[in-house]
Amino acid sequence: MKKYKILRLNKICKSIYNIFGKNYEFLDECEDPDAIILRSHNLKDYQINDNLLAVGRAGAGVNNIPIDRMSEKGVVVFNTPGANANAVKELVLCGMLLASRDVIGGSIWVNSLDTEDVTQEAEKGKANFGGNEIFGKTLGVIGLGAIGSLVANVSLCLGMRVIGYDPYITKENKEKLDEKIVLTDNLDELYKKSDFVTLHVPLTPYTKNMINAEVIQKMKDGAVLLNMSRAGLVDISALKEALKTRKISKYVVDFPTLDAIKTKNIIVIPHLGASTAEAEDNCASMAATEIKDYLENGNIKNSVNFPQIQKPRKYDNRYCILYKADLDVPAEVEKLLKDENCSYDAAVSTKNGYGYAIIDTDKELNLEKIQNKGILRIRKV
Repeated sequence: MKKYKILRLNKICKSIYNIFGKNYEFLDECEDPDAIILRSHNLKDYQINDNLLAVGRAGAGVNNIPIDRMSEKGVVVFNTPGANANAVKELVLCGMLLASRDVIGGSIWVNSLDTEDVTQEAEKGKANFGGNEIFGKTLGVIGLGAIGSLVANVSLCLGMRVIGYDPYITKENKEKLDEKIVLTDNLDELYKKSDFVTLHVPLTPYTKNMINAEVIQKMKDGAVLLNMSRAGLVDISALKEALKTRKISKYVVDFPTLDAIKTKNIIVIPHLGASTAEAEDNCASMAATEIKDYLENGNIKNSVNFPQIQKPRKYDNRYCILYKADLDVPAEVEKLLKDENCSYDAAVSTKNGYGYAIIDTDKELNLEKIQNKGILRIRKV
């Protein structure tokens, strides 16, 4: 069996080594890896070698990976949606509580006291750090994926009312939502009614600065905004102006930026969303499992650039073809299969302009006969 070279570009949990097994070599430097596993390392300028088959991101966001270049080279990019969902959910709850109760300010103050009677001084000064309860308040959740749906459900348990918005919610996630959660297709209505608004959407050209001056004016006076997704979702200049007028009372963000730190009523967290031992292990294990299954069996699950196909083997020979969907590669493959007069079982799917086919056959094929320029990569696994 082939020995695969895996390039590690970040510190990864040791659990991956048991998943990959003995046929894998792990390297911190390598010019021609078969796969890359990483967390936050920036691959924007990475020179993609012809040997590279897969990139596994131990996390959900892939902003640090040049998806278009990887796709053109026939490199499958995996992420791990949901693996860190519980960790981020808990940080959202923490953010709501920190925004409601001035625990941070109170702790800093009491630790600055220079007196022997700390208890008495604390009693005198604690009124400066009073707050509000989240019980009975309304939470607006924008994005009901793996994280947002967990946040929505658990907030009900804290006695909150919950409004959810997600025009792309999956059937699976919708079925997981508590029936008490109000789903709306009207974002303006969510903004108007919510004491807290939490963002759980990816950063795209469409969602960049989705929270801007115009949107902020639609929000409830004194609302709290929570952003554990991506800094770019919020127009920070408009947000700061809203904080000055108290239109927004607090902003909690898990992405430290120069324009957010040291600002009154902005609670900046140092990107701790997935920074738990459990989440890091879950993400690394999922990424390792995805990469291994693709390298050894050609199965694709949780790819951001190519279609998902998971198929049990039916015949001895398995061929995997990545191609551009606008060129009729499947027709040429089918012609070859008929010309070879072999028994075969195939699965084909397309996504974002790219196609993927897994073909099991009872005979070995010479796939070099297919000359279609739309083929990005063919390999036997």
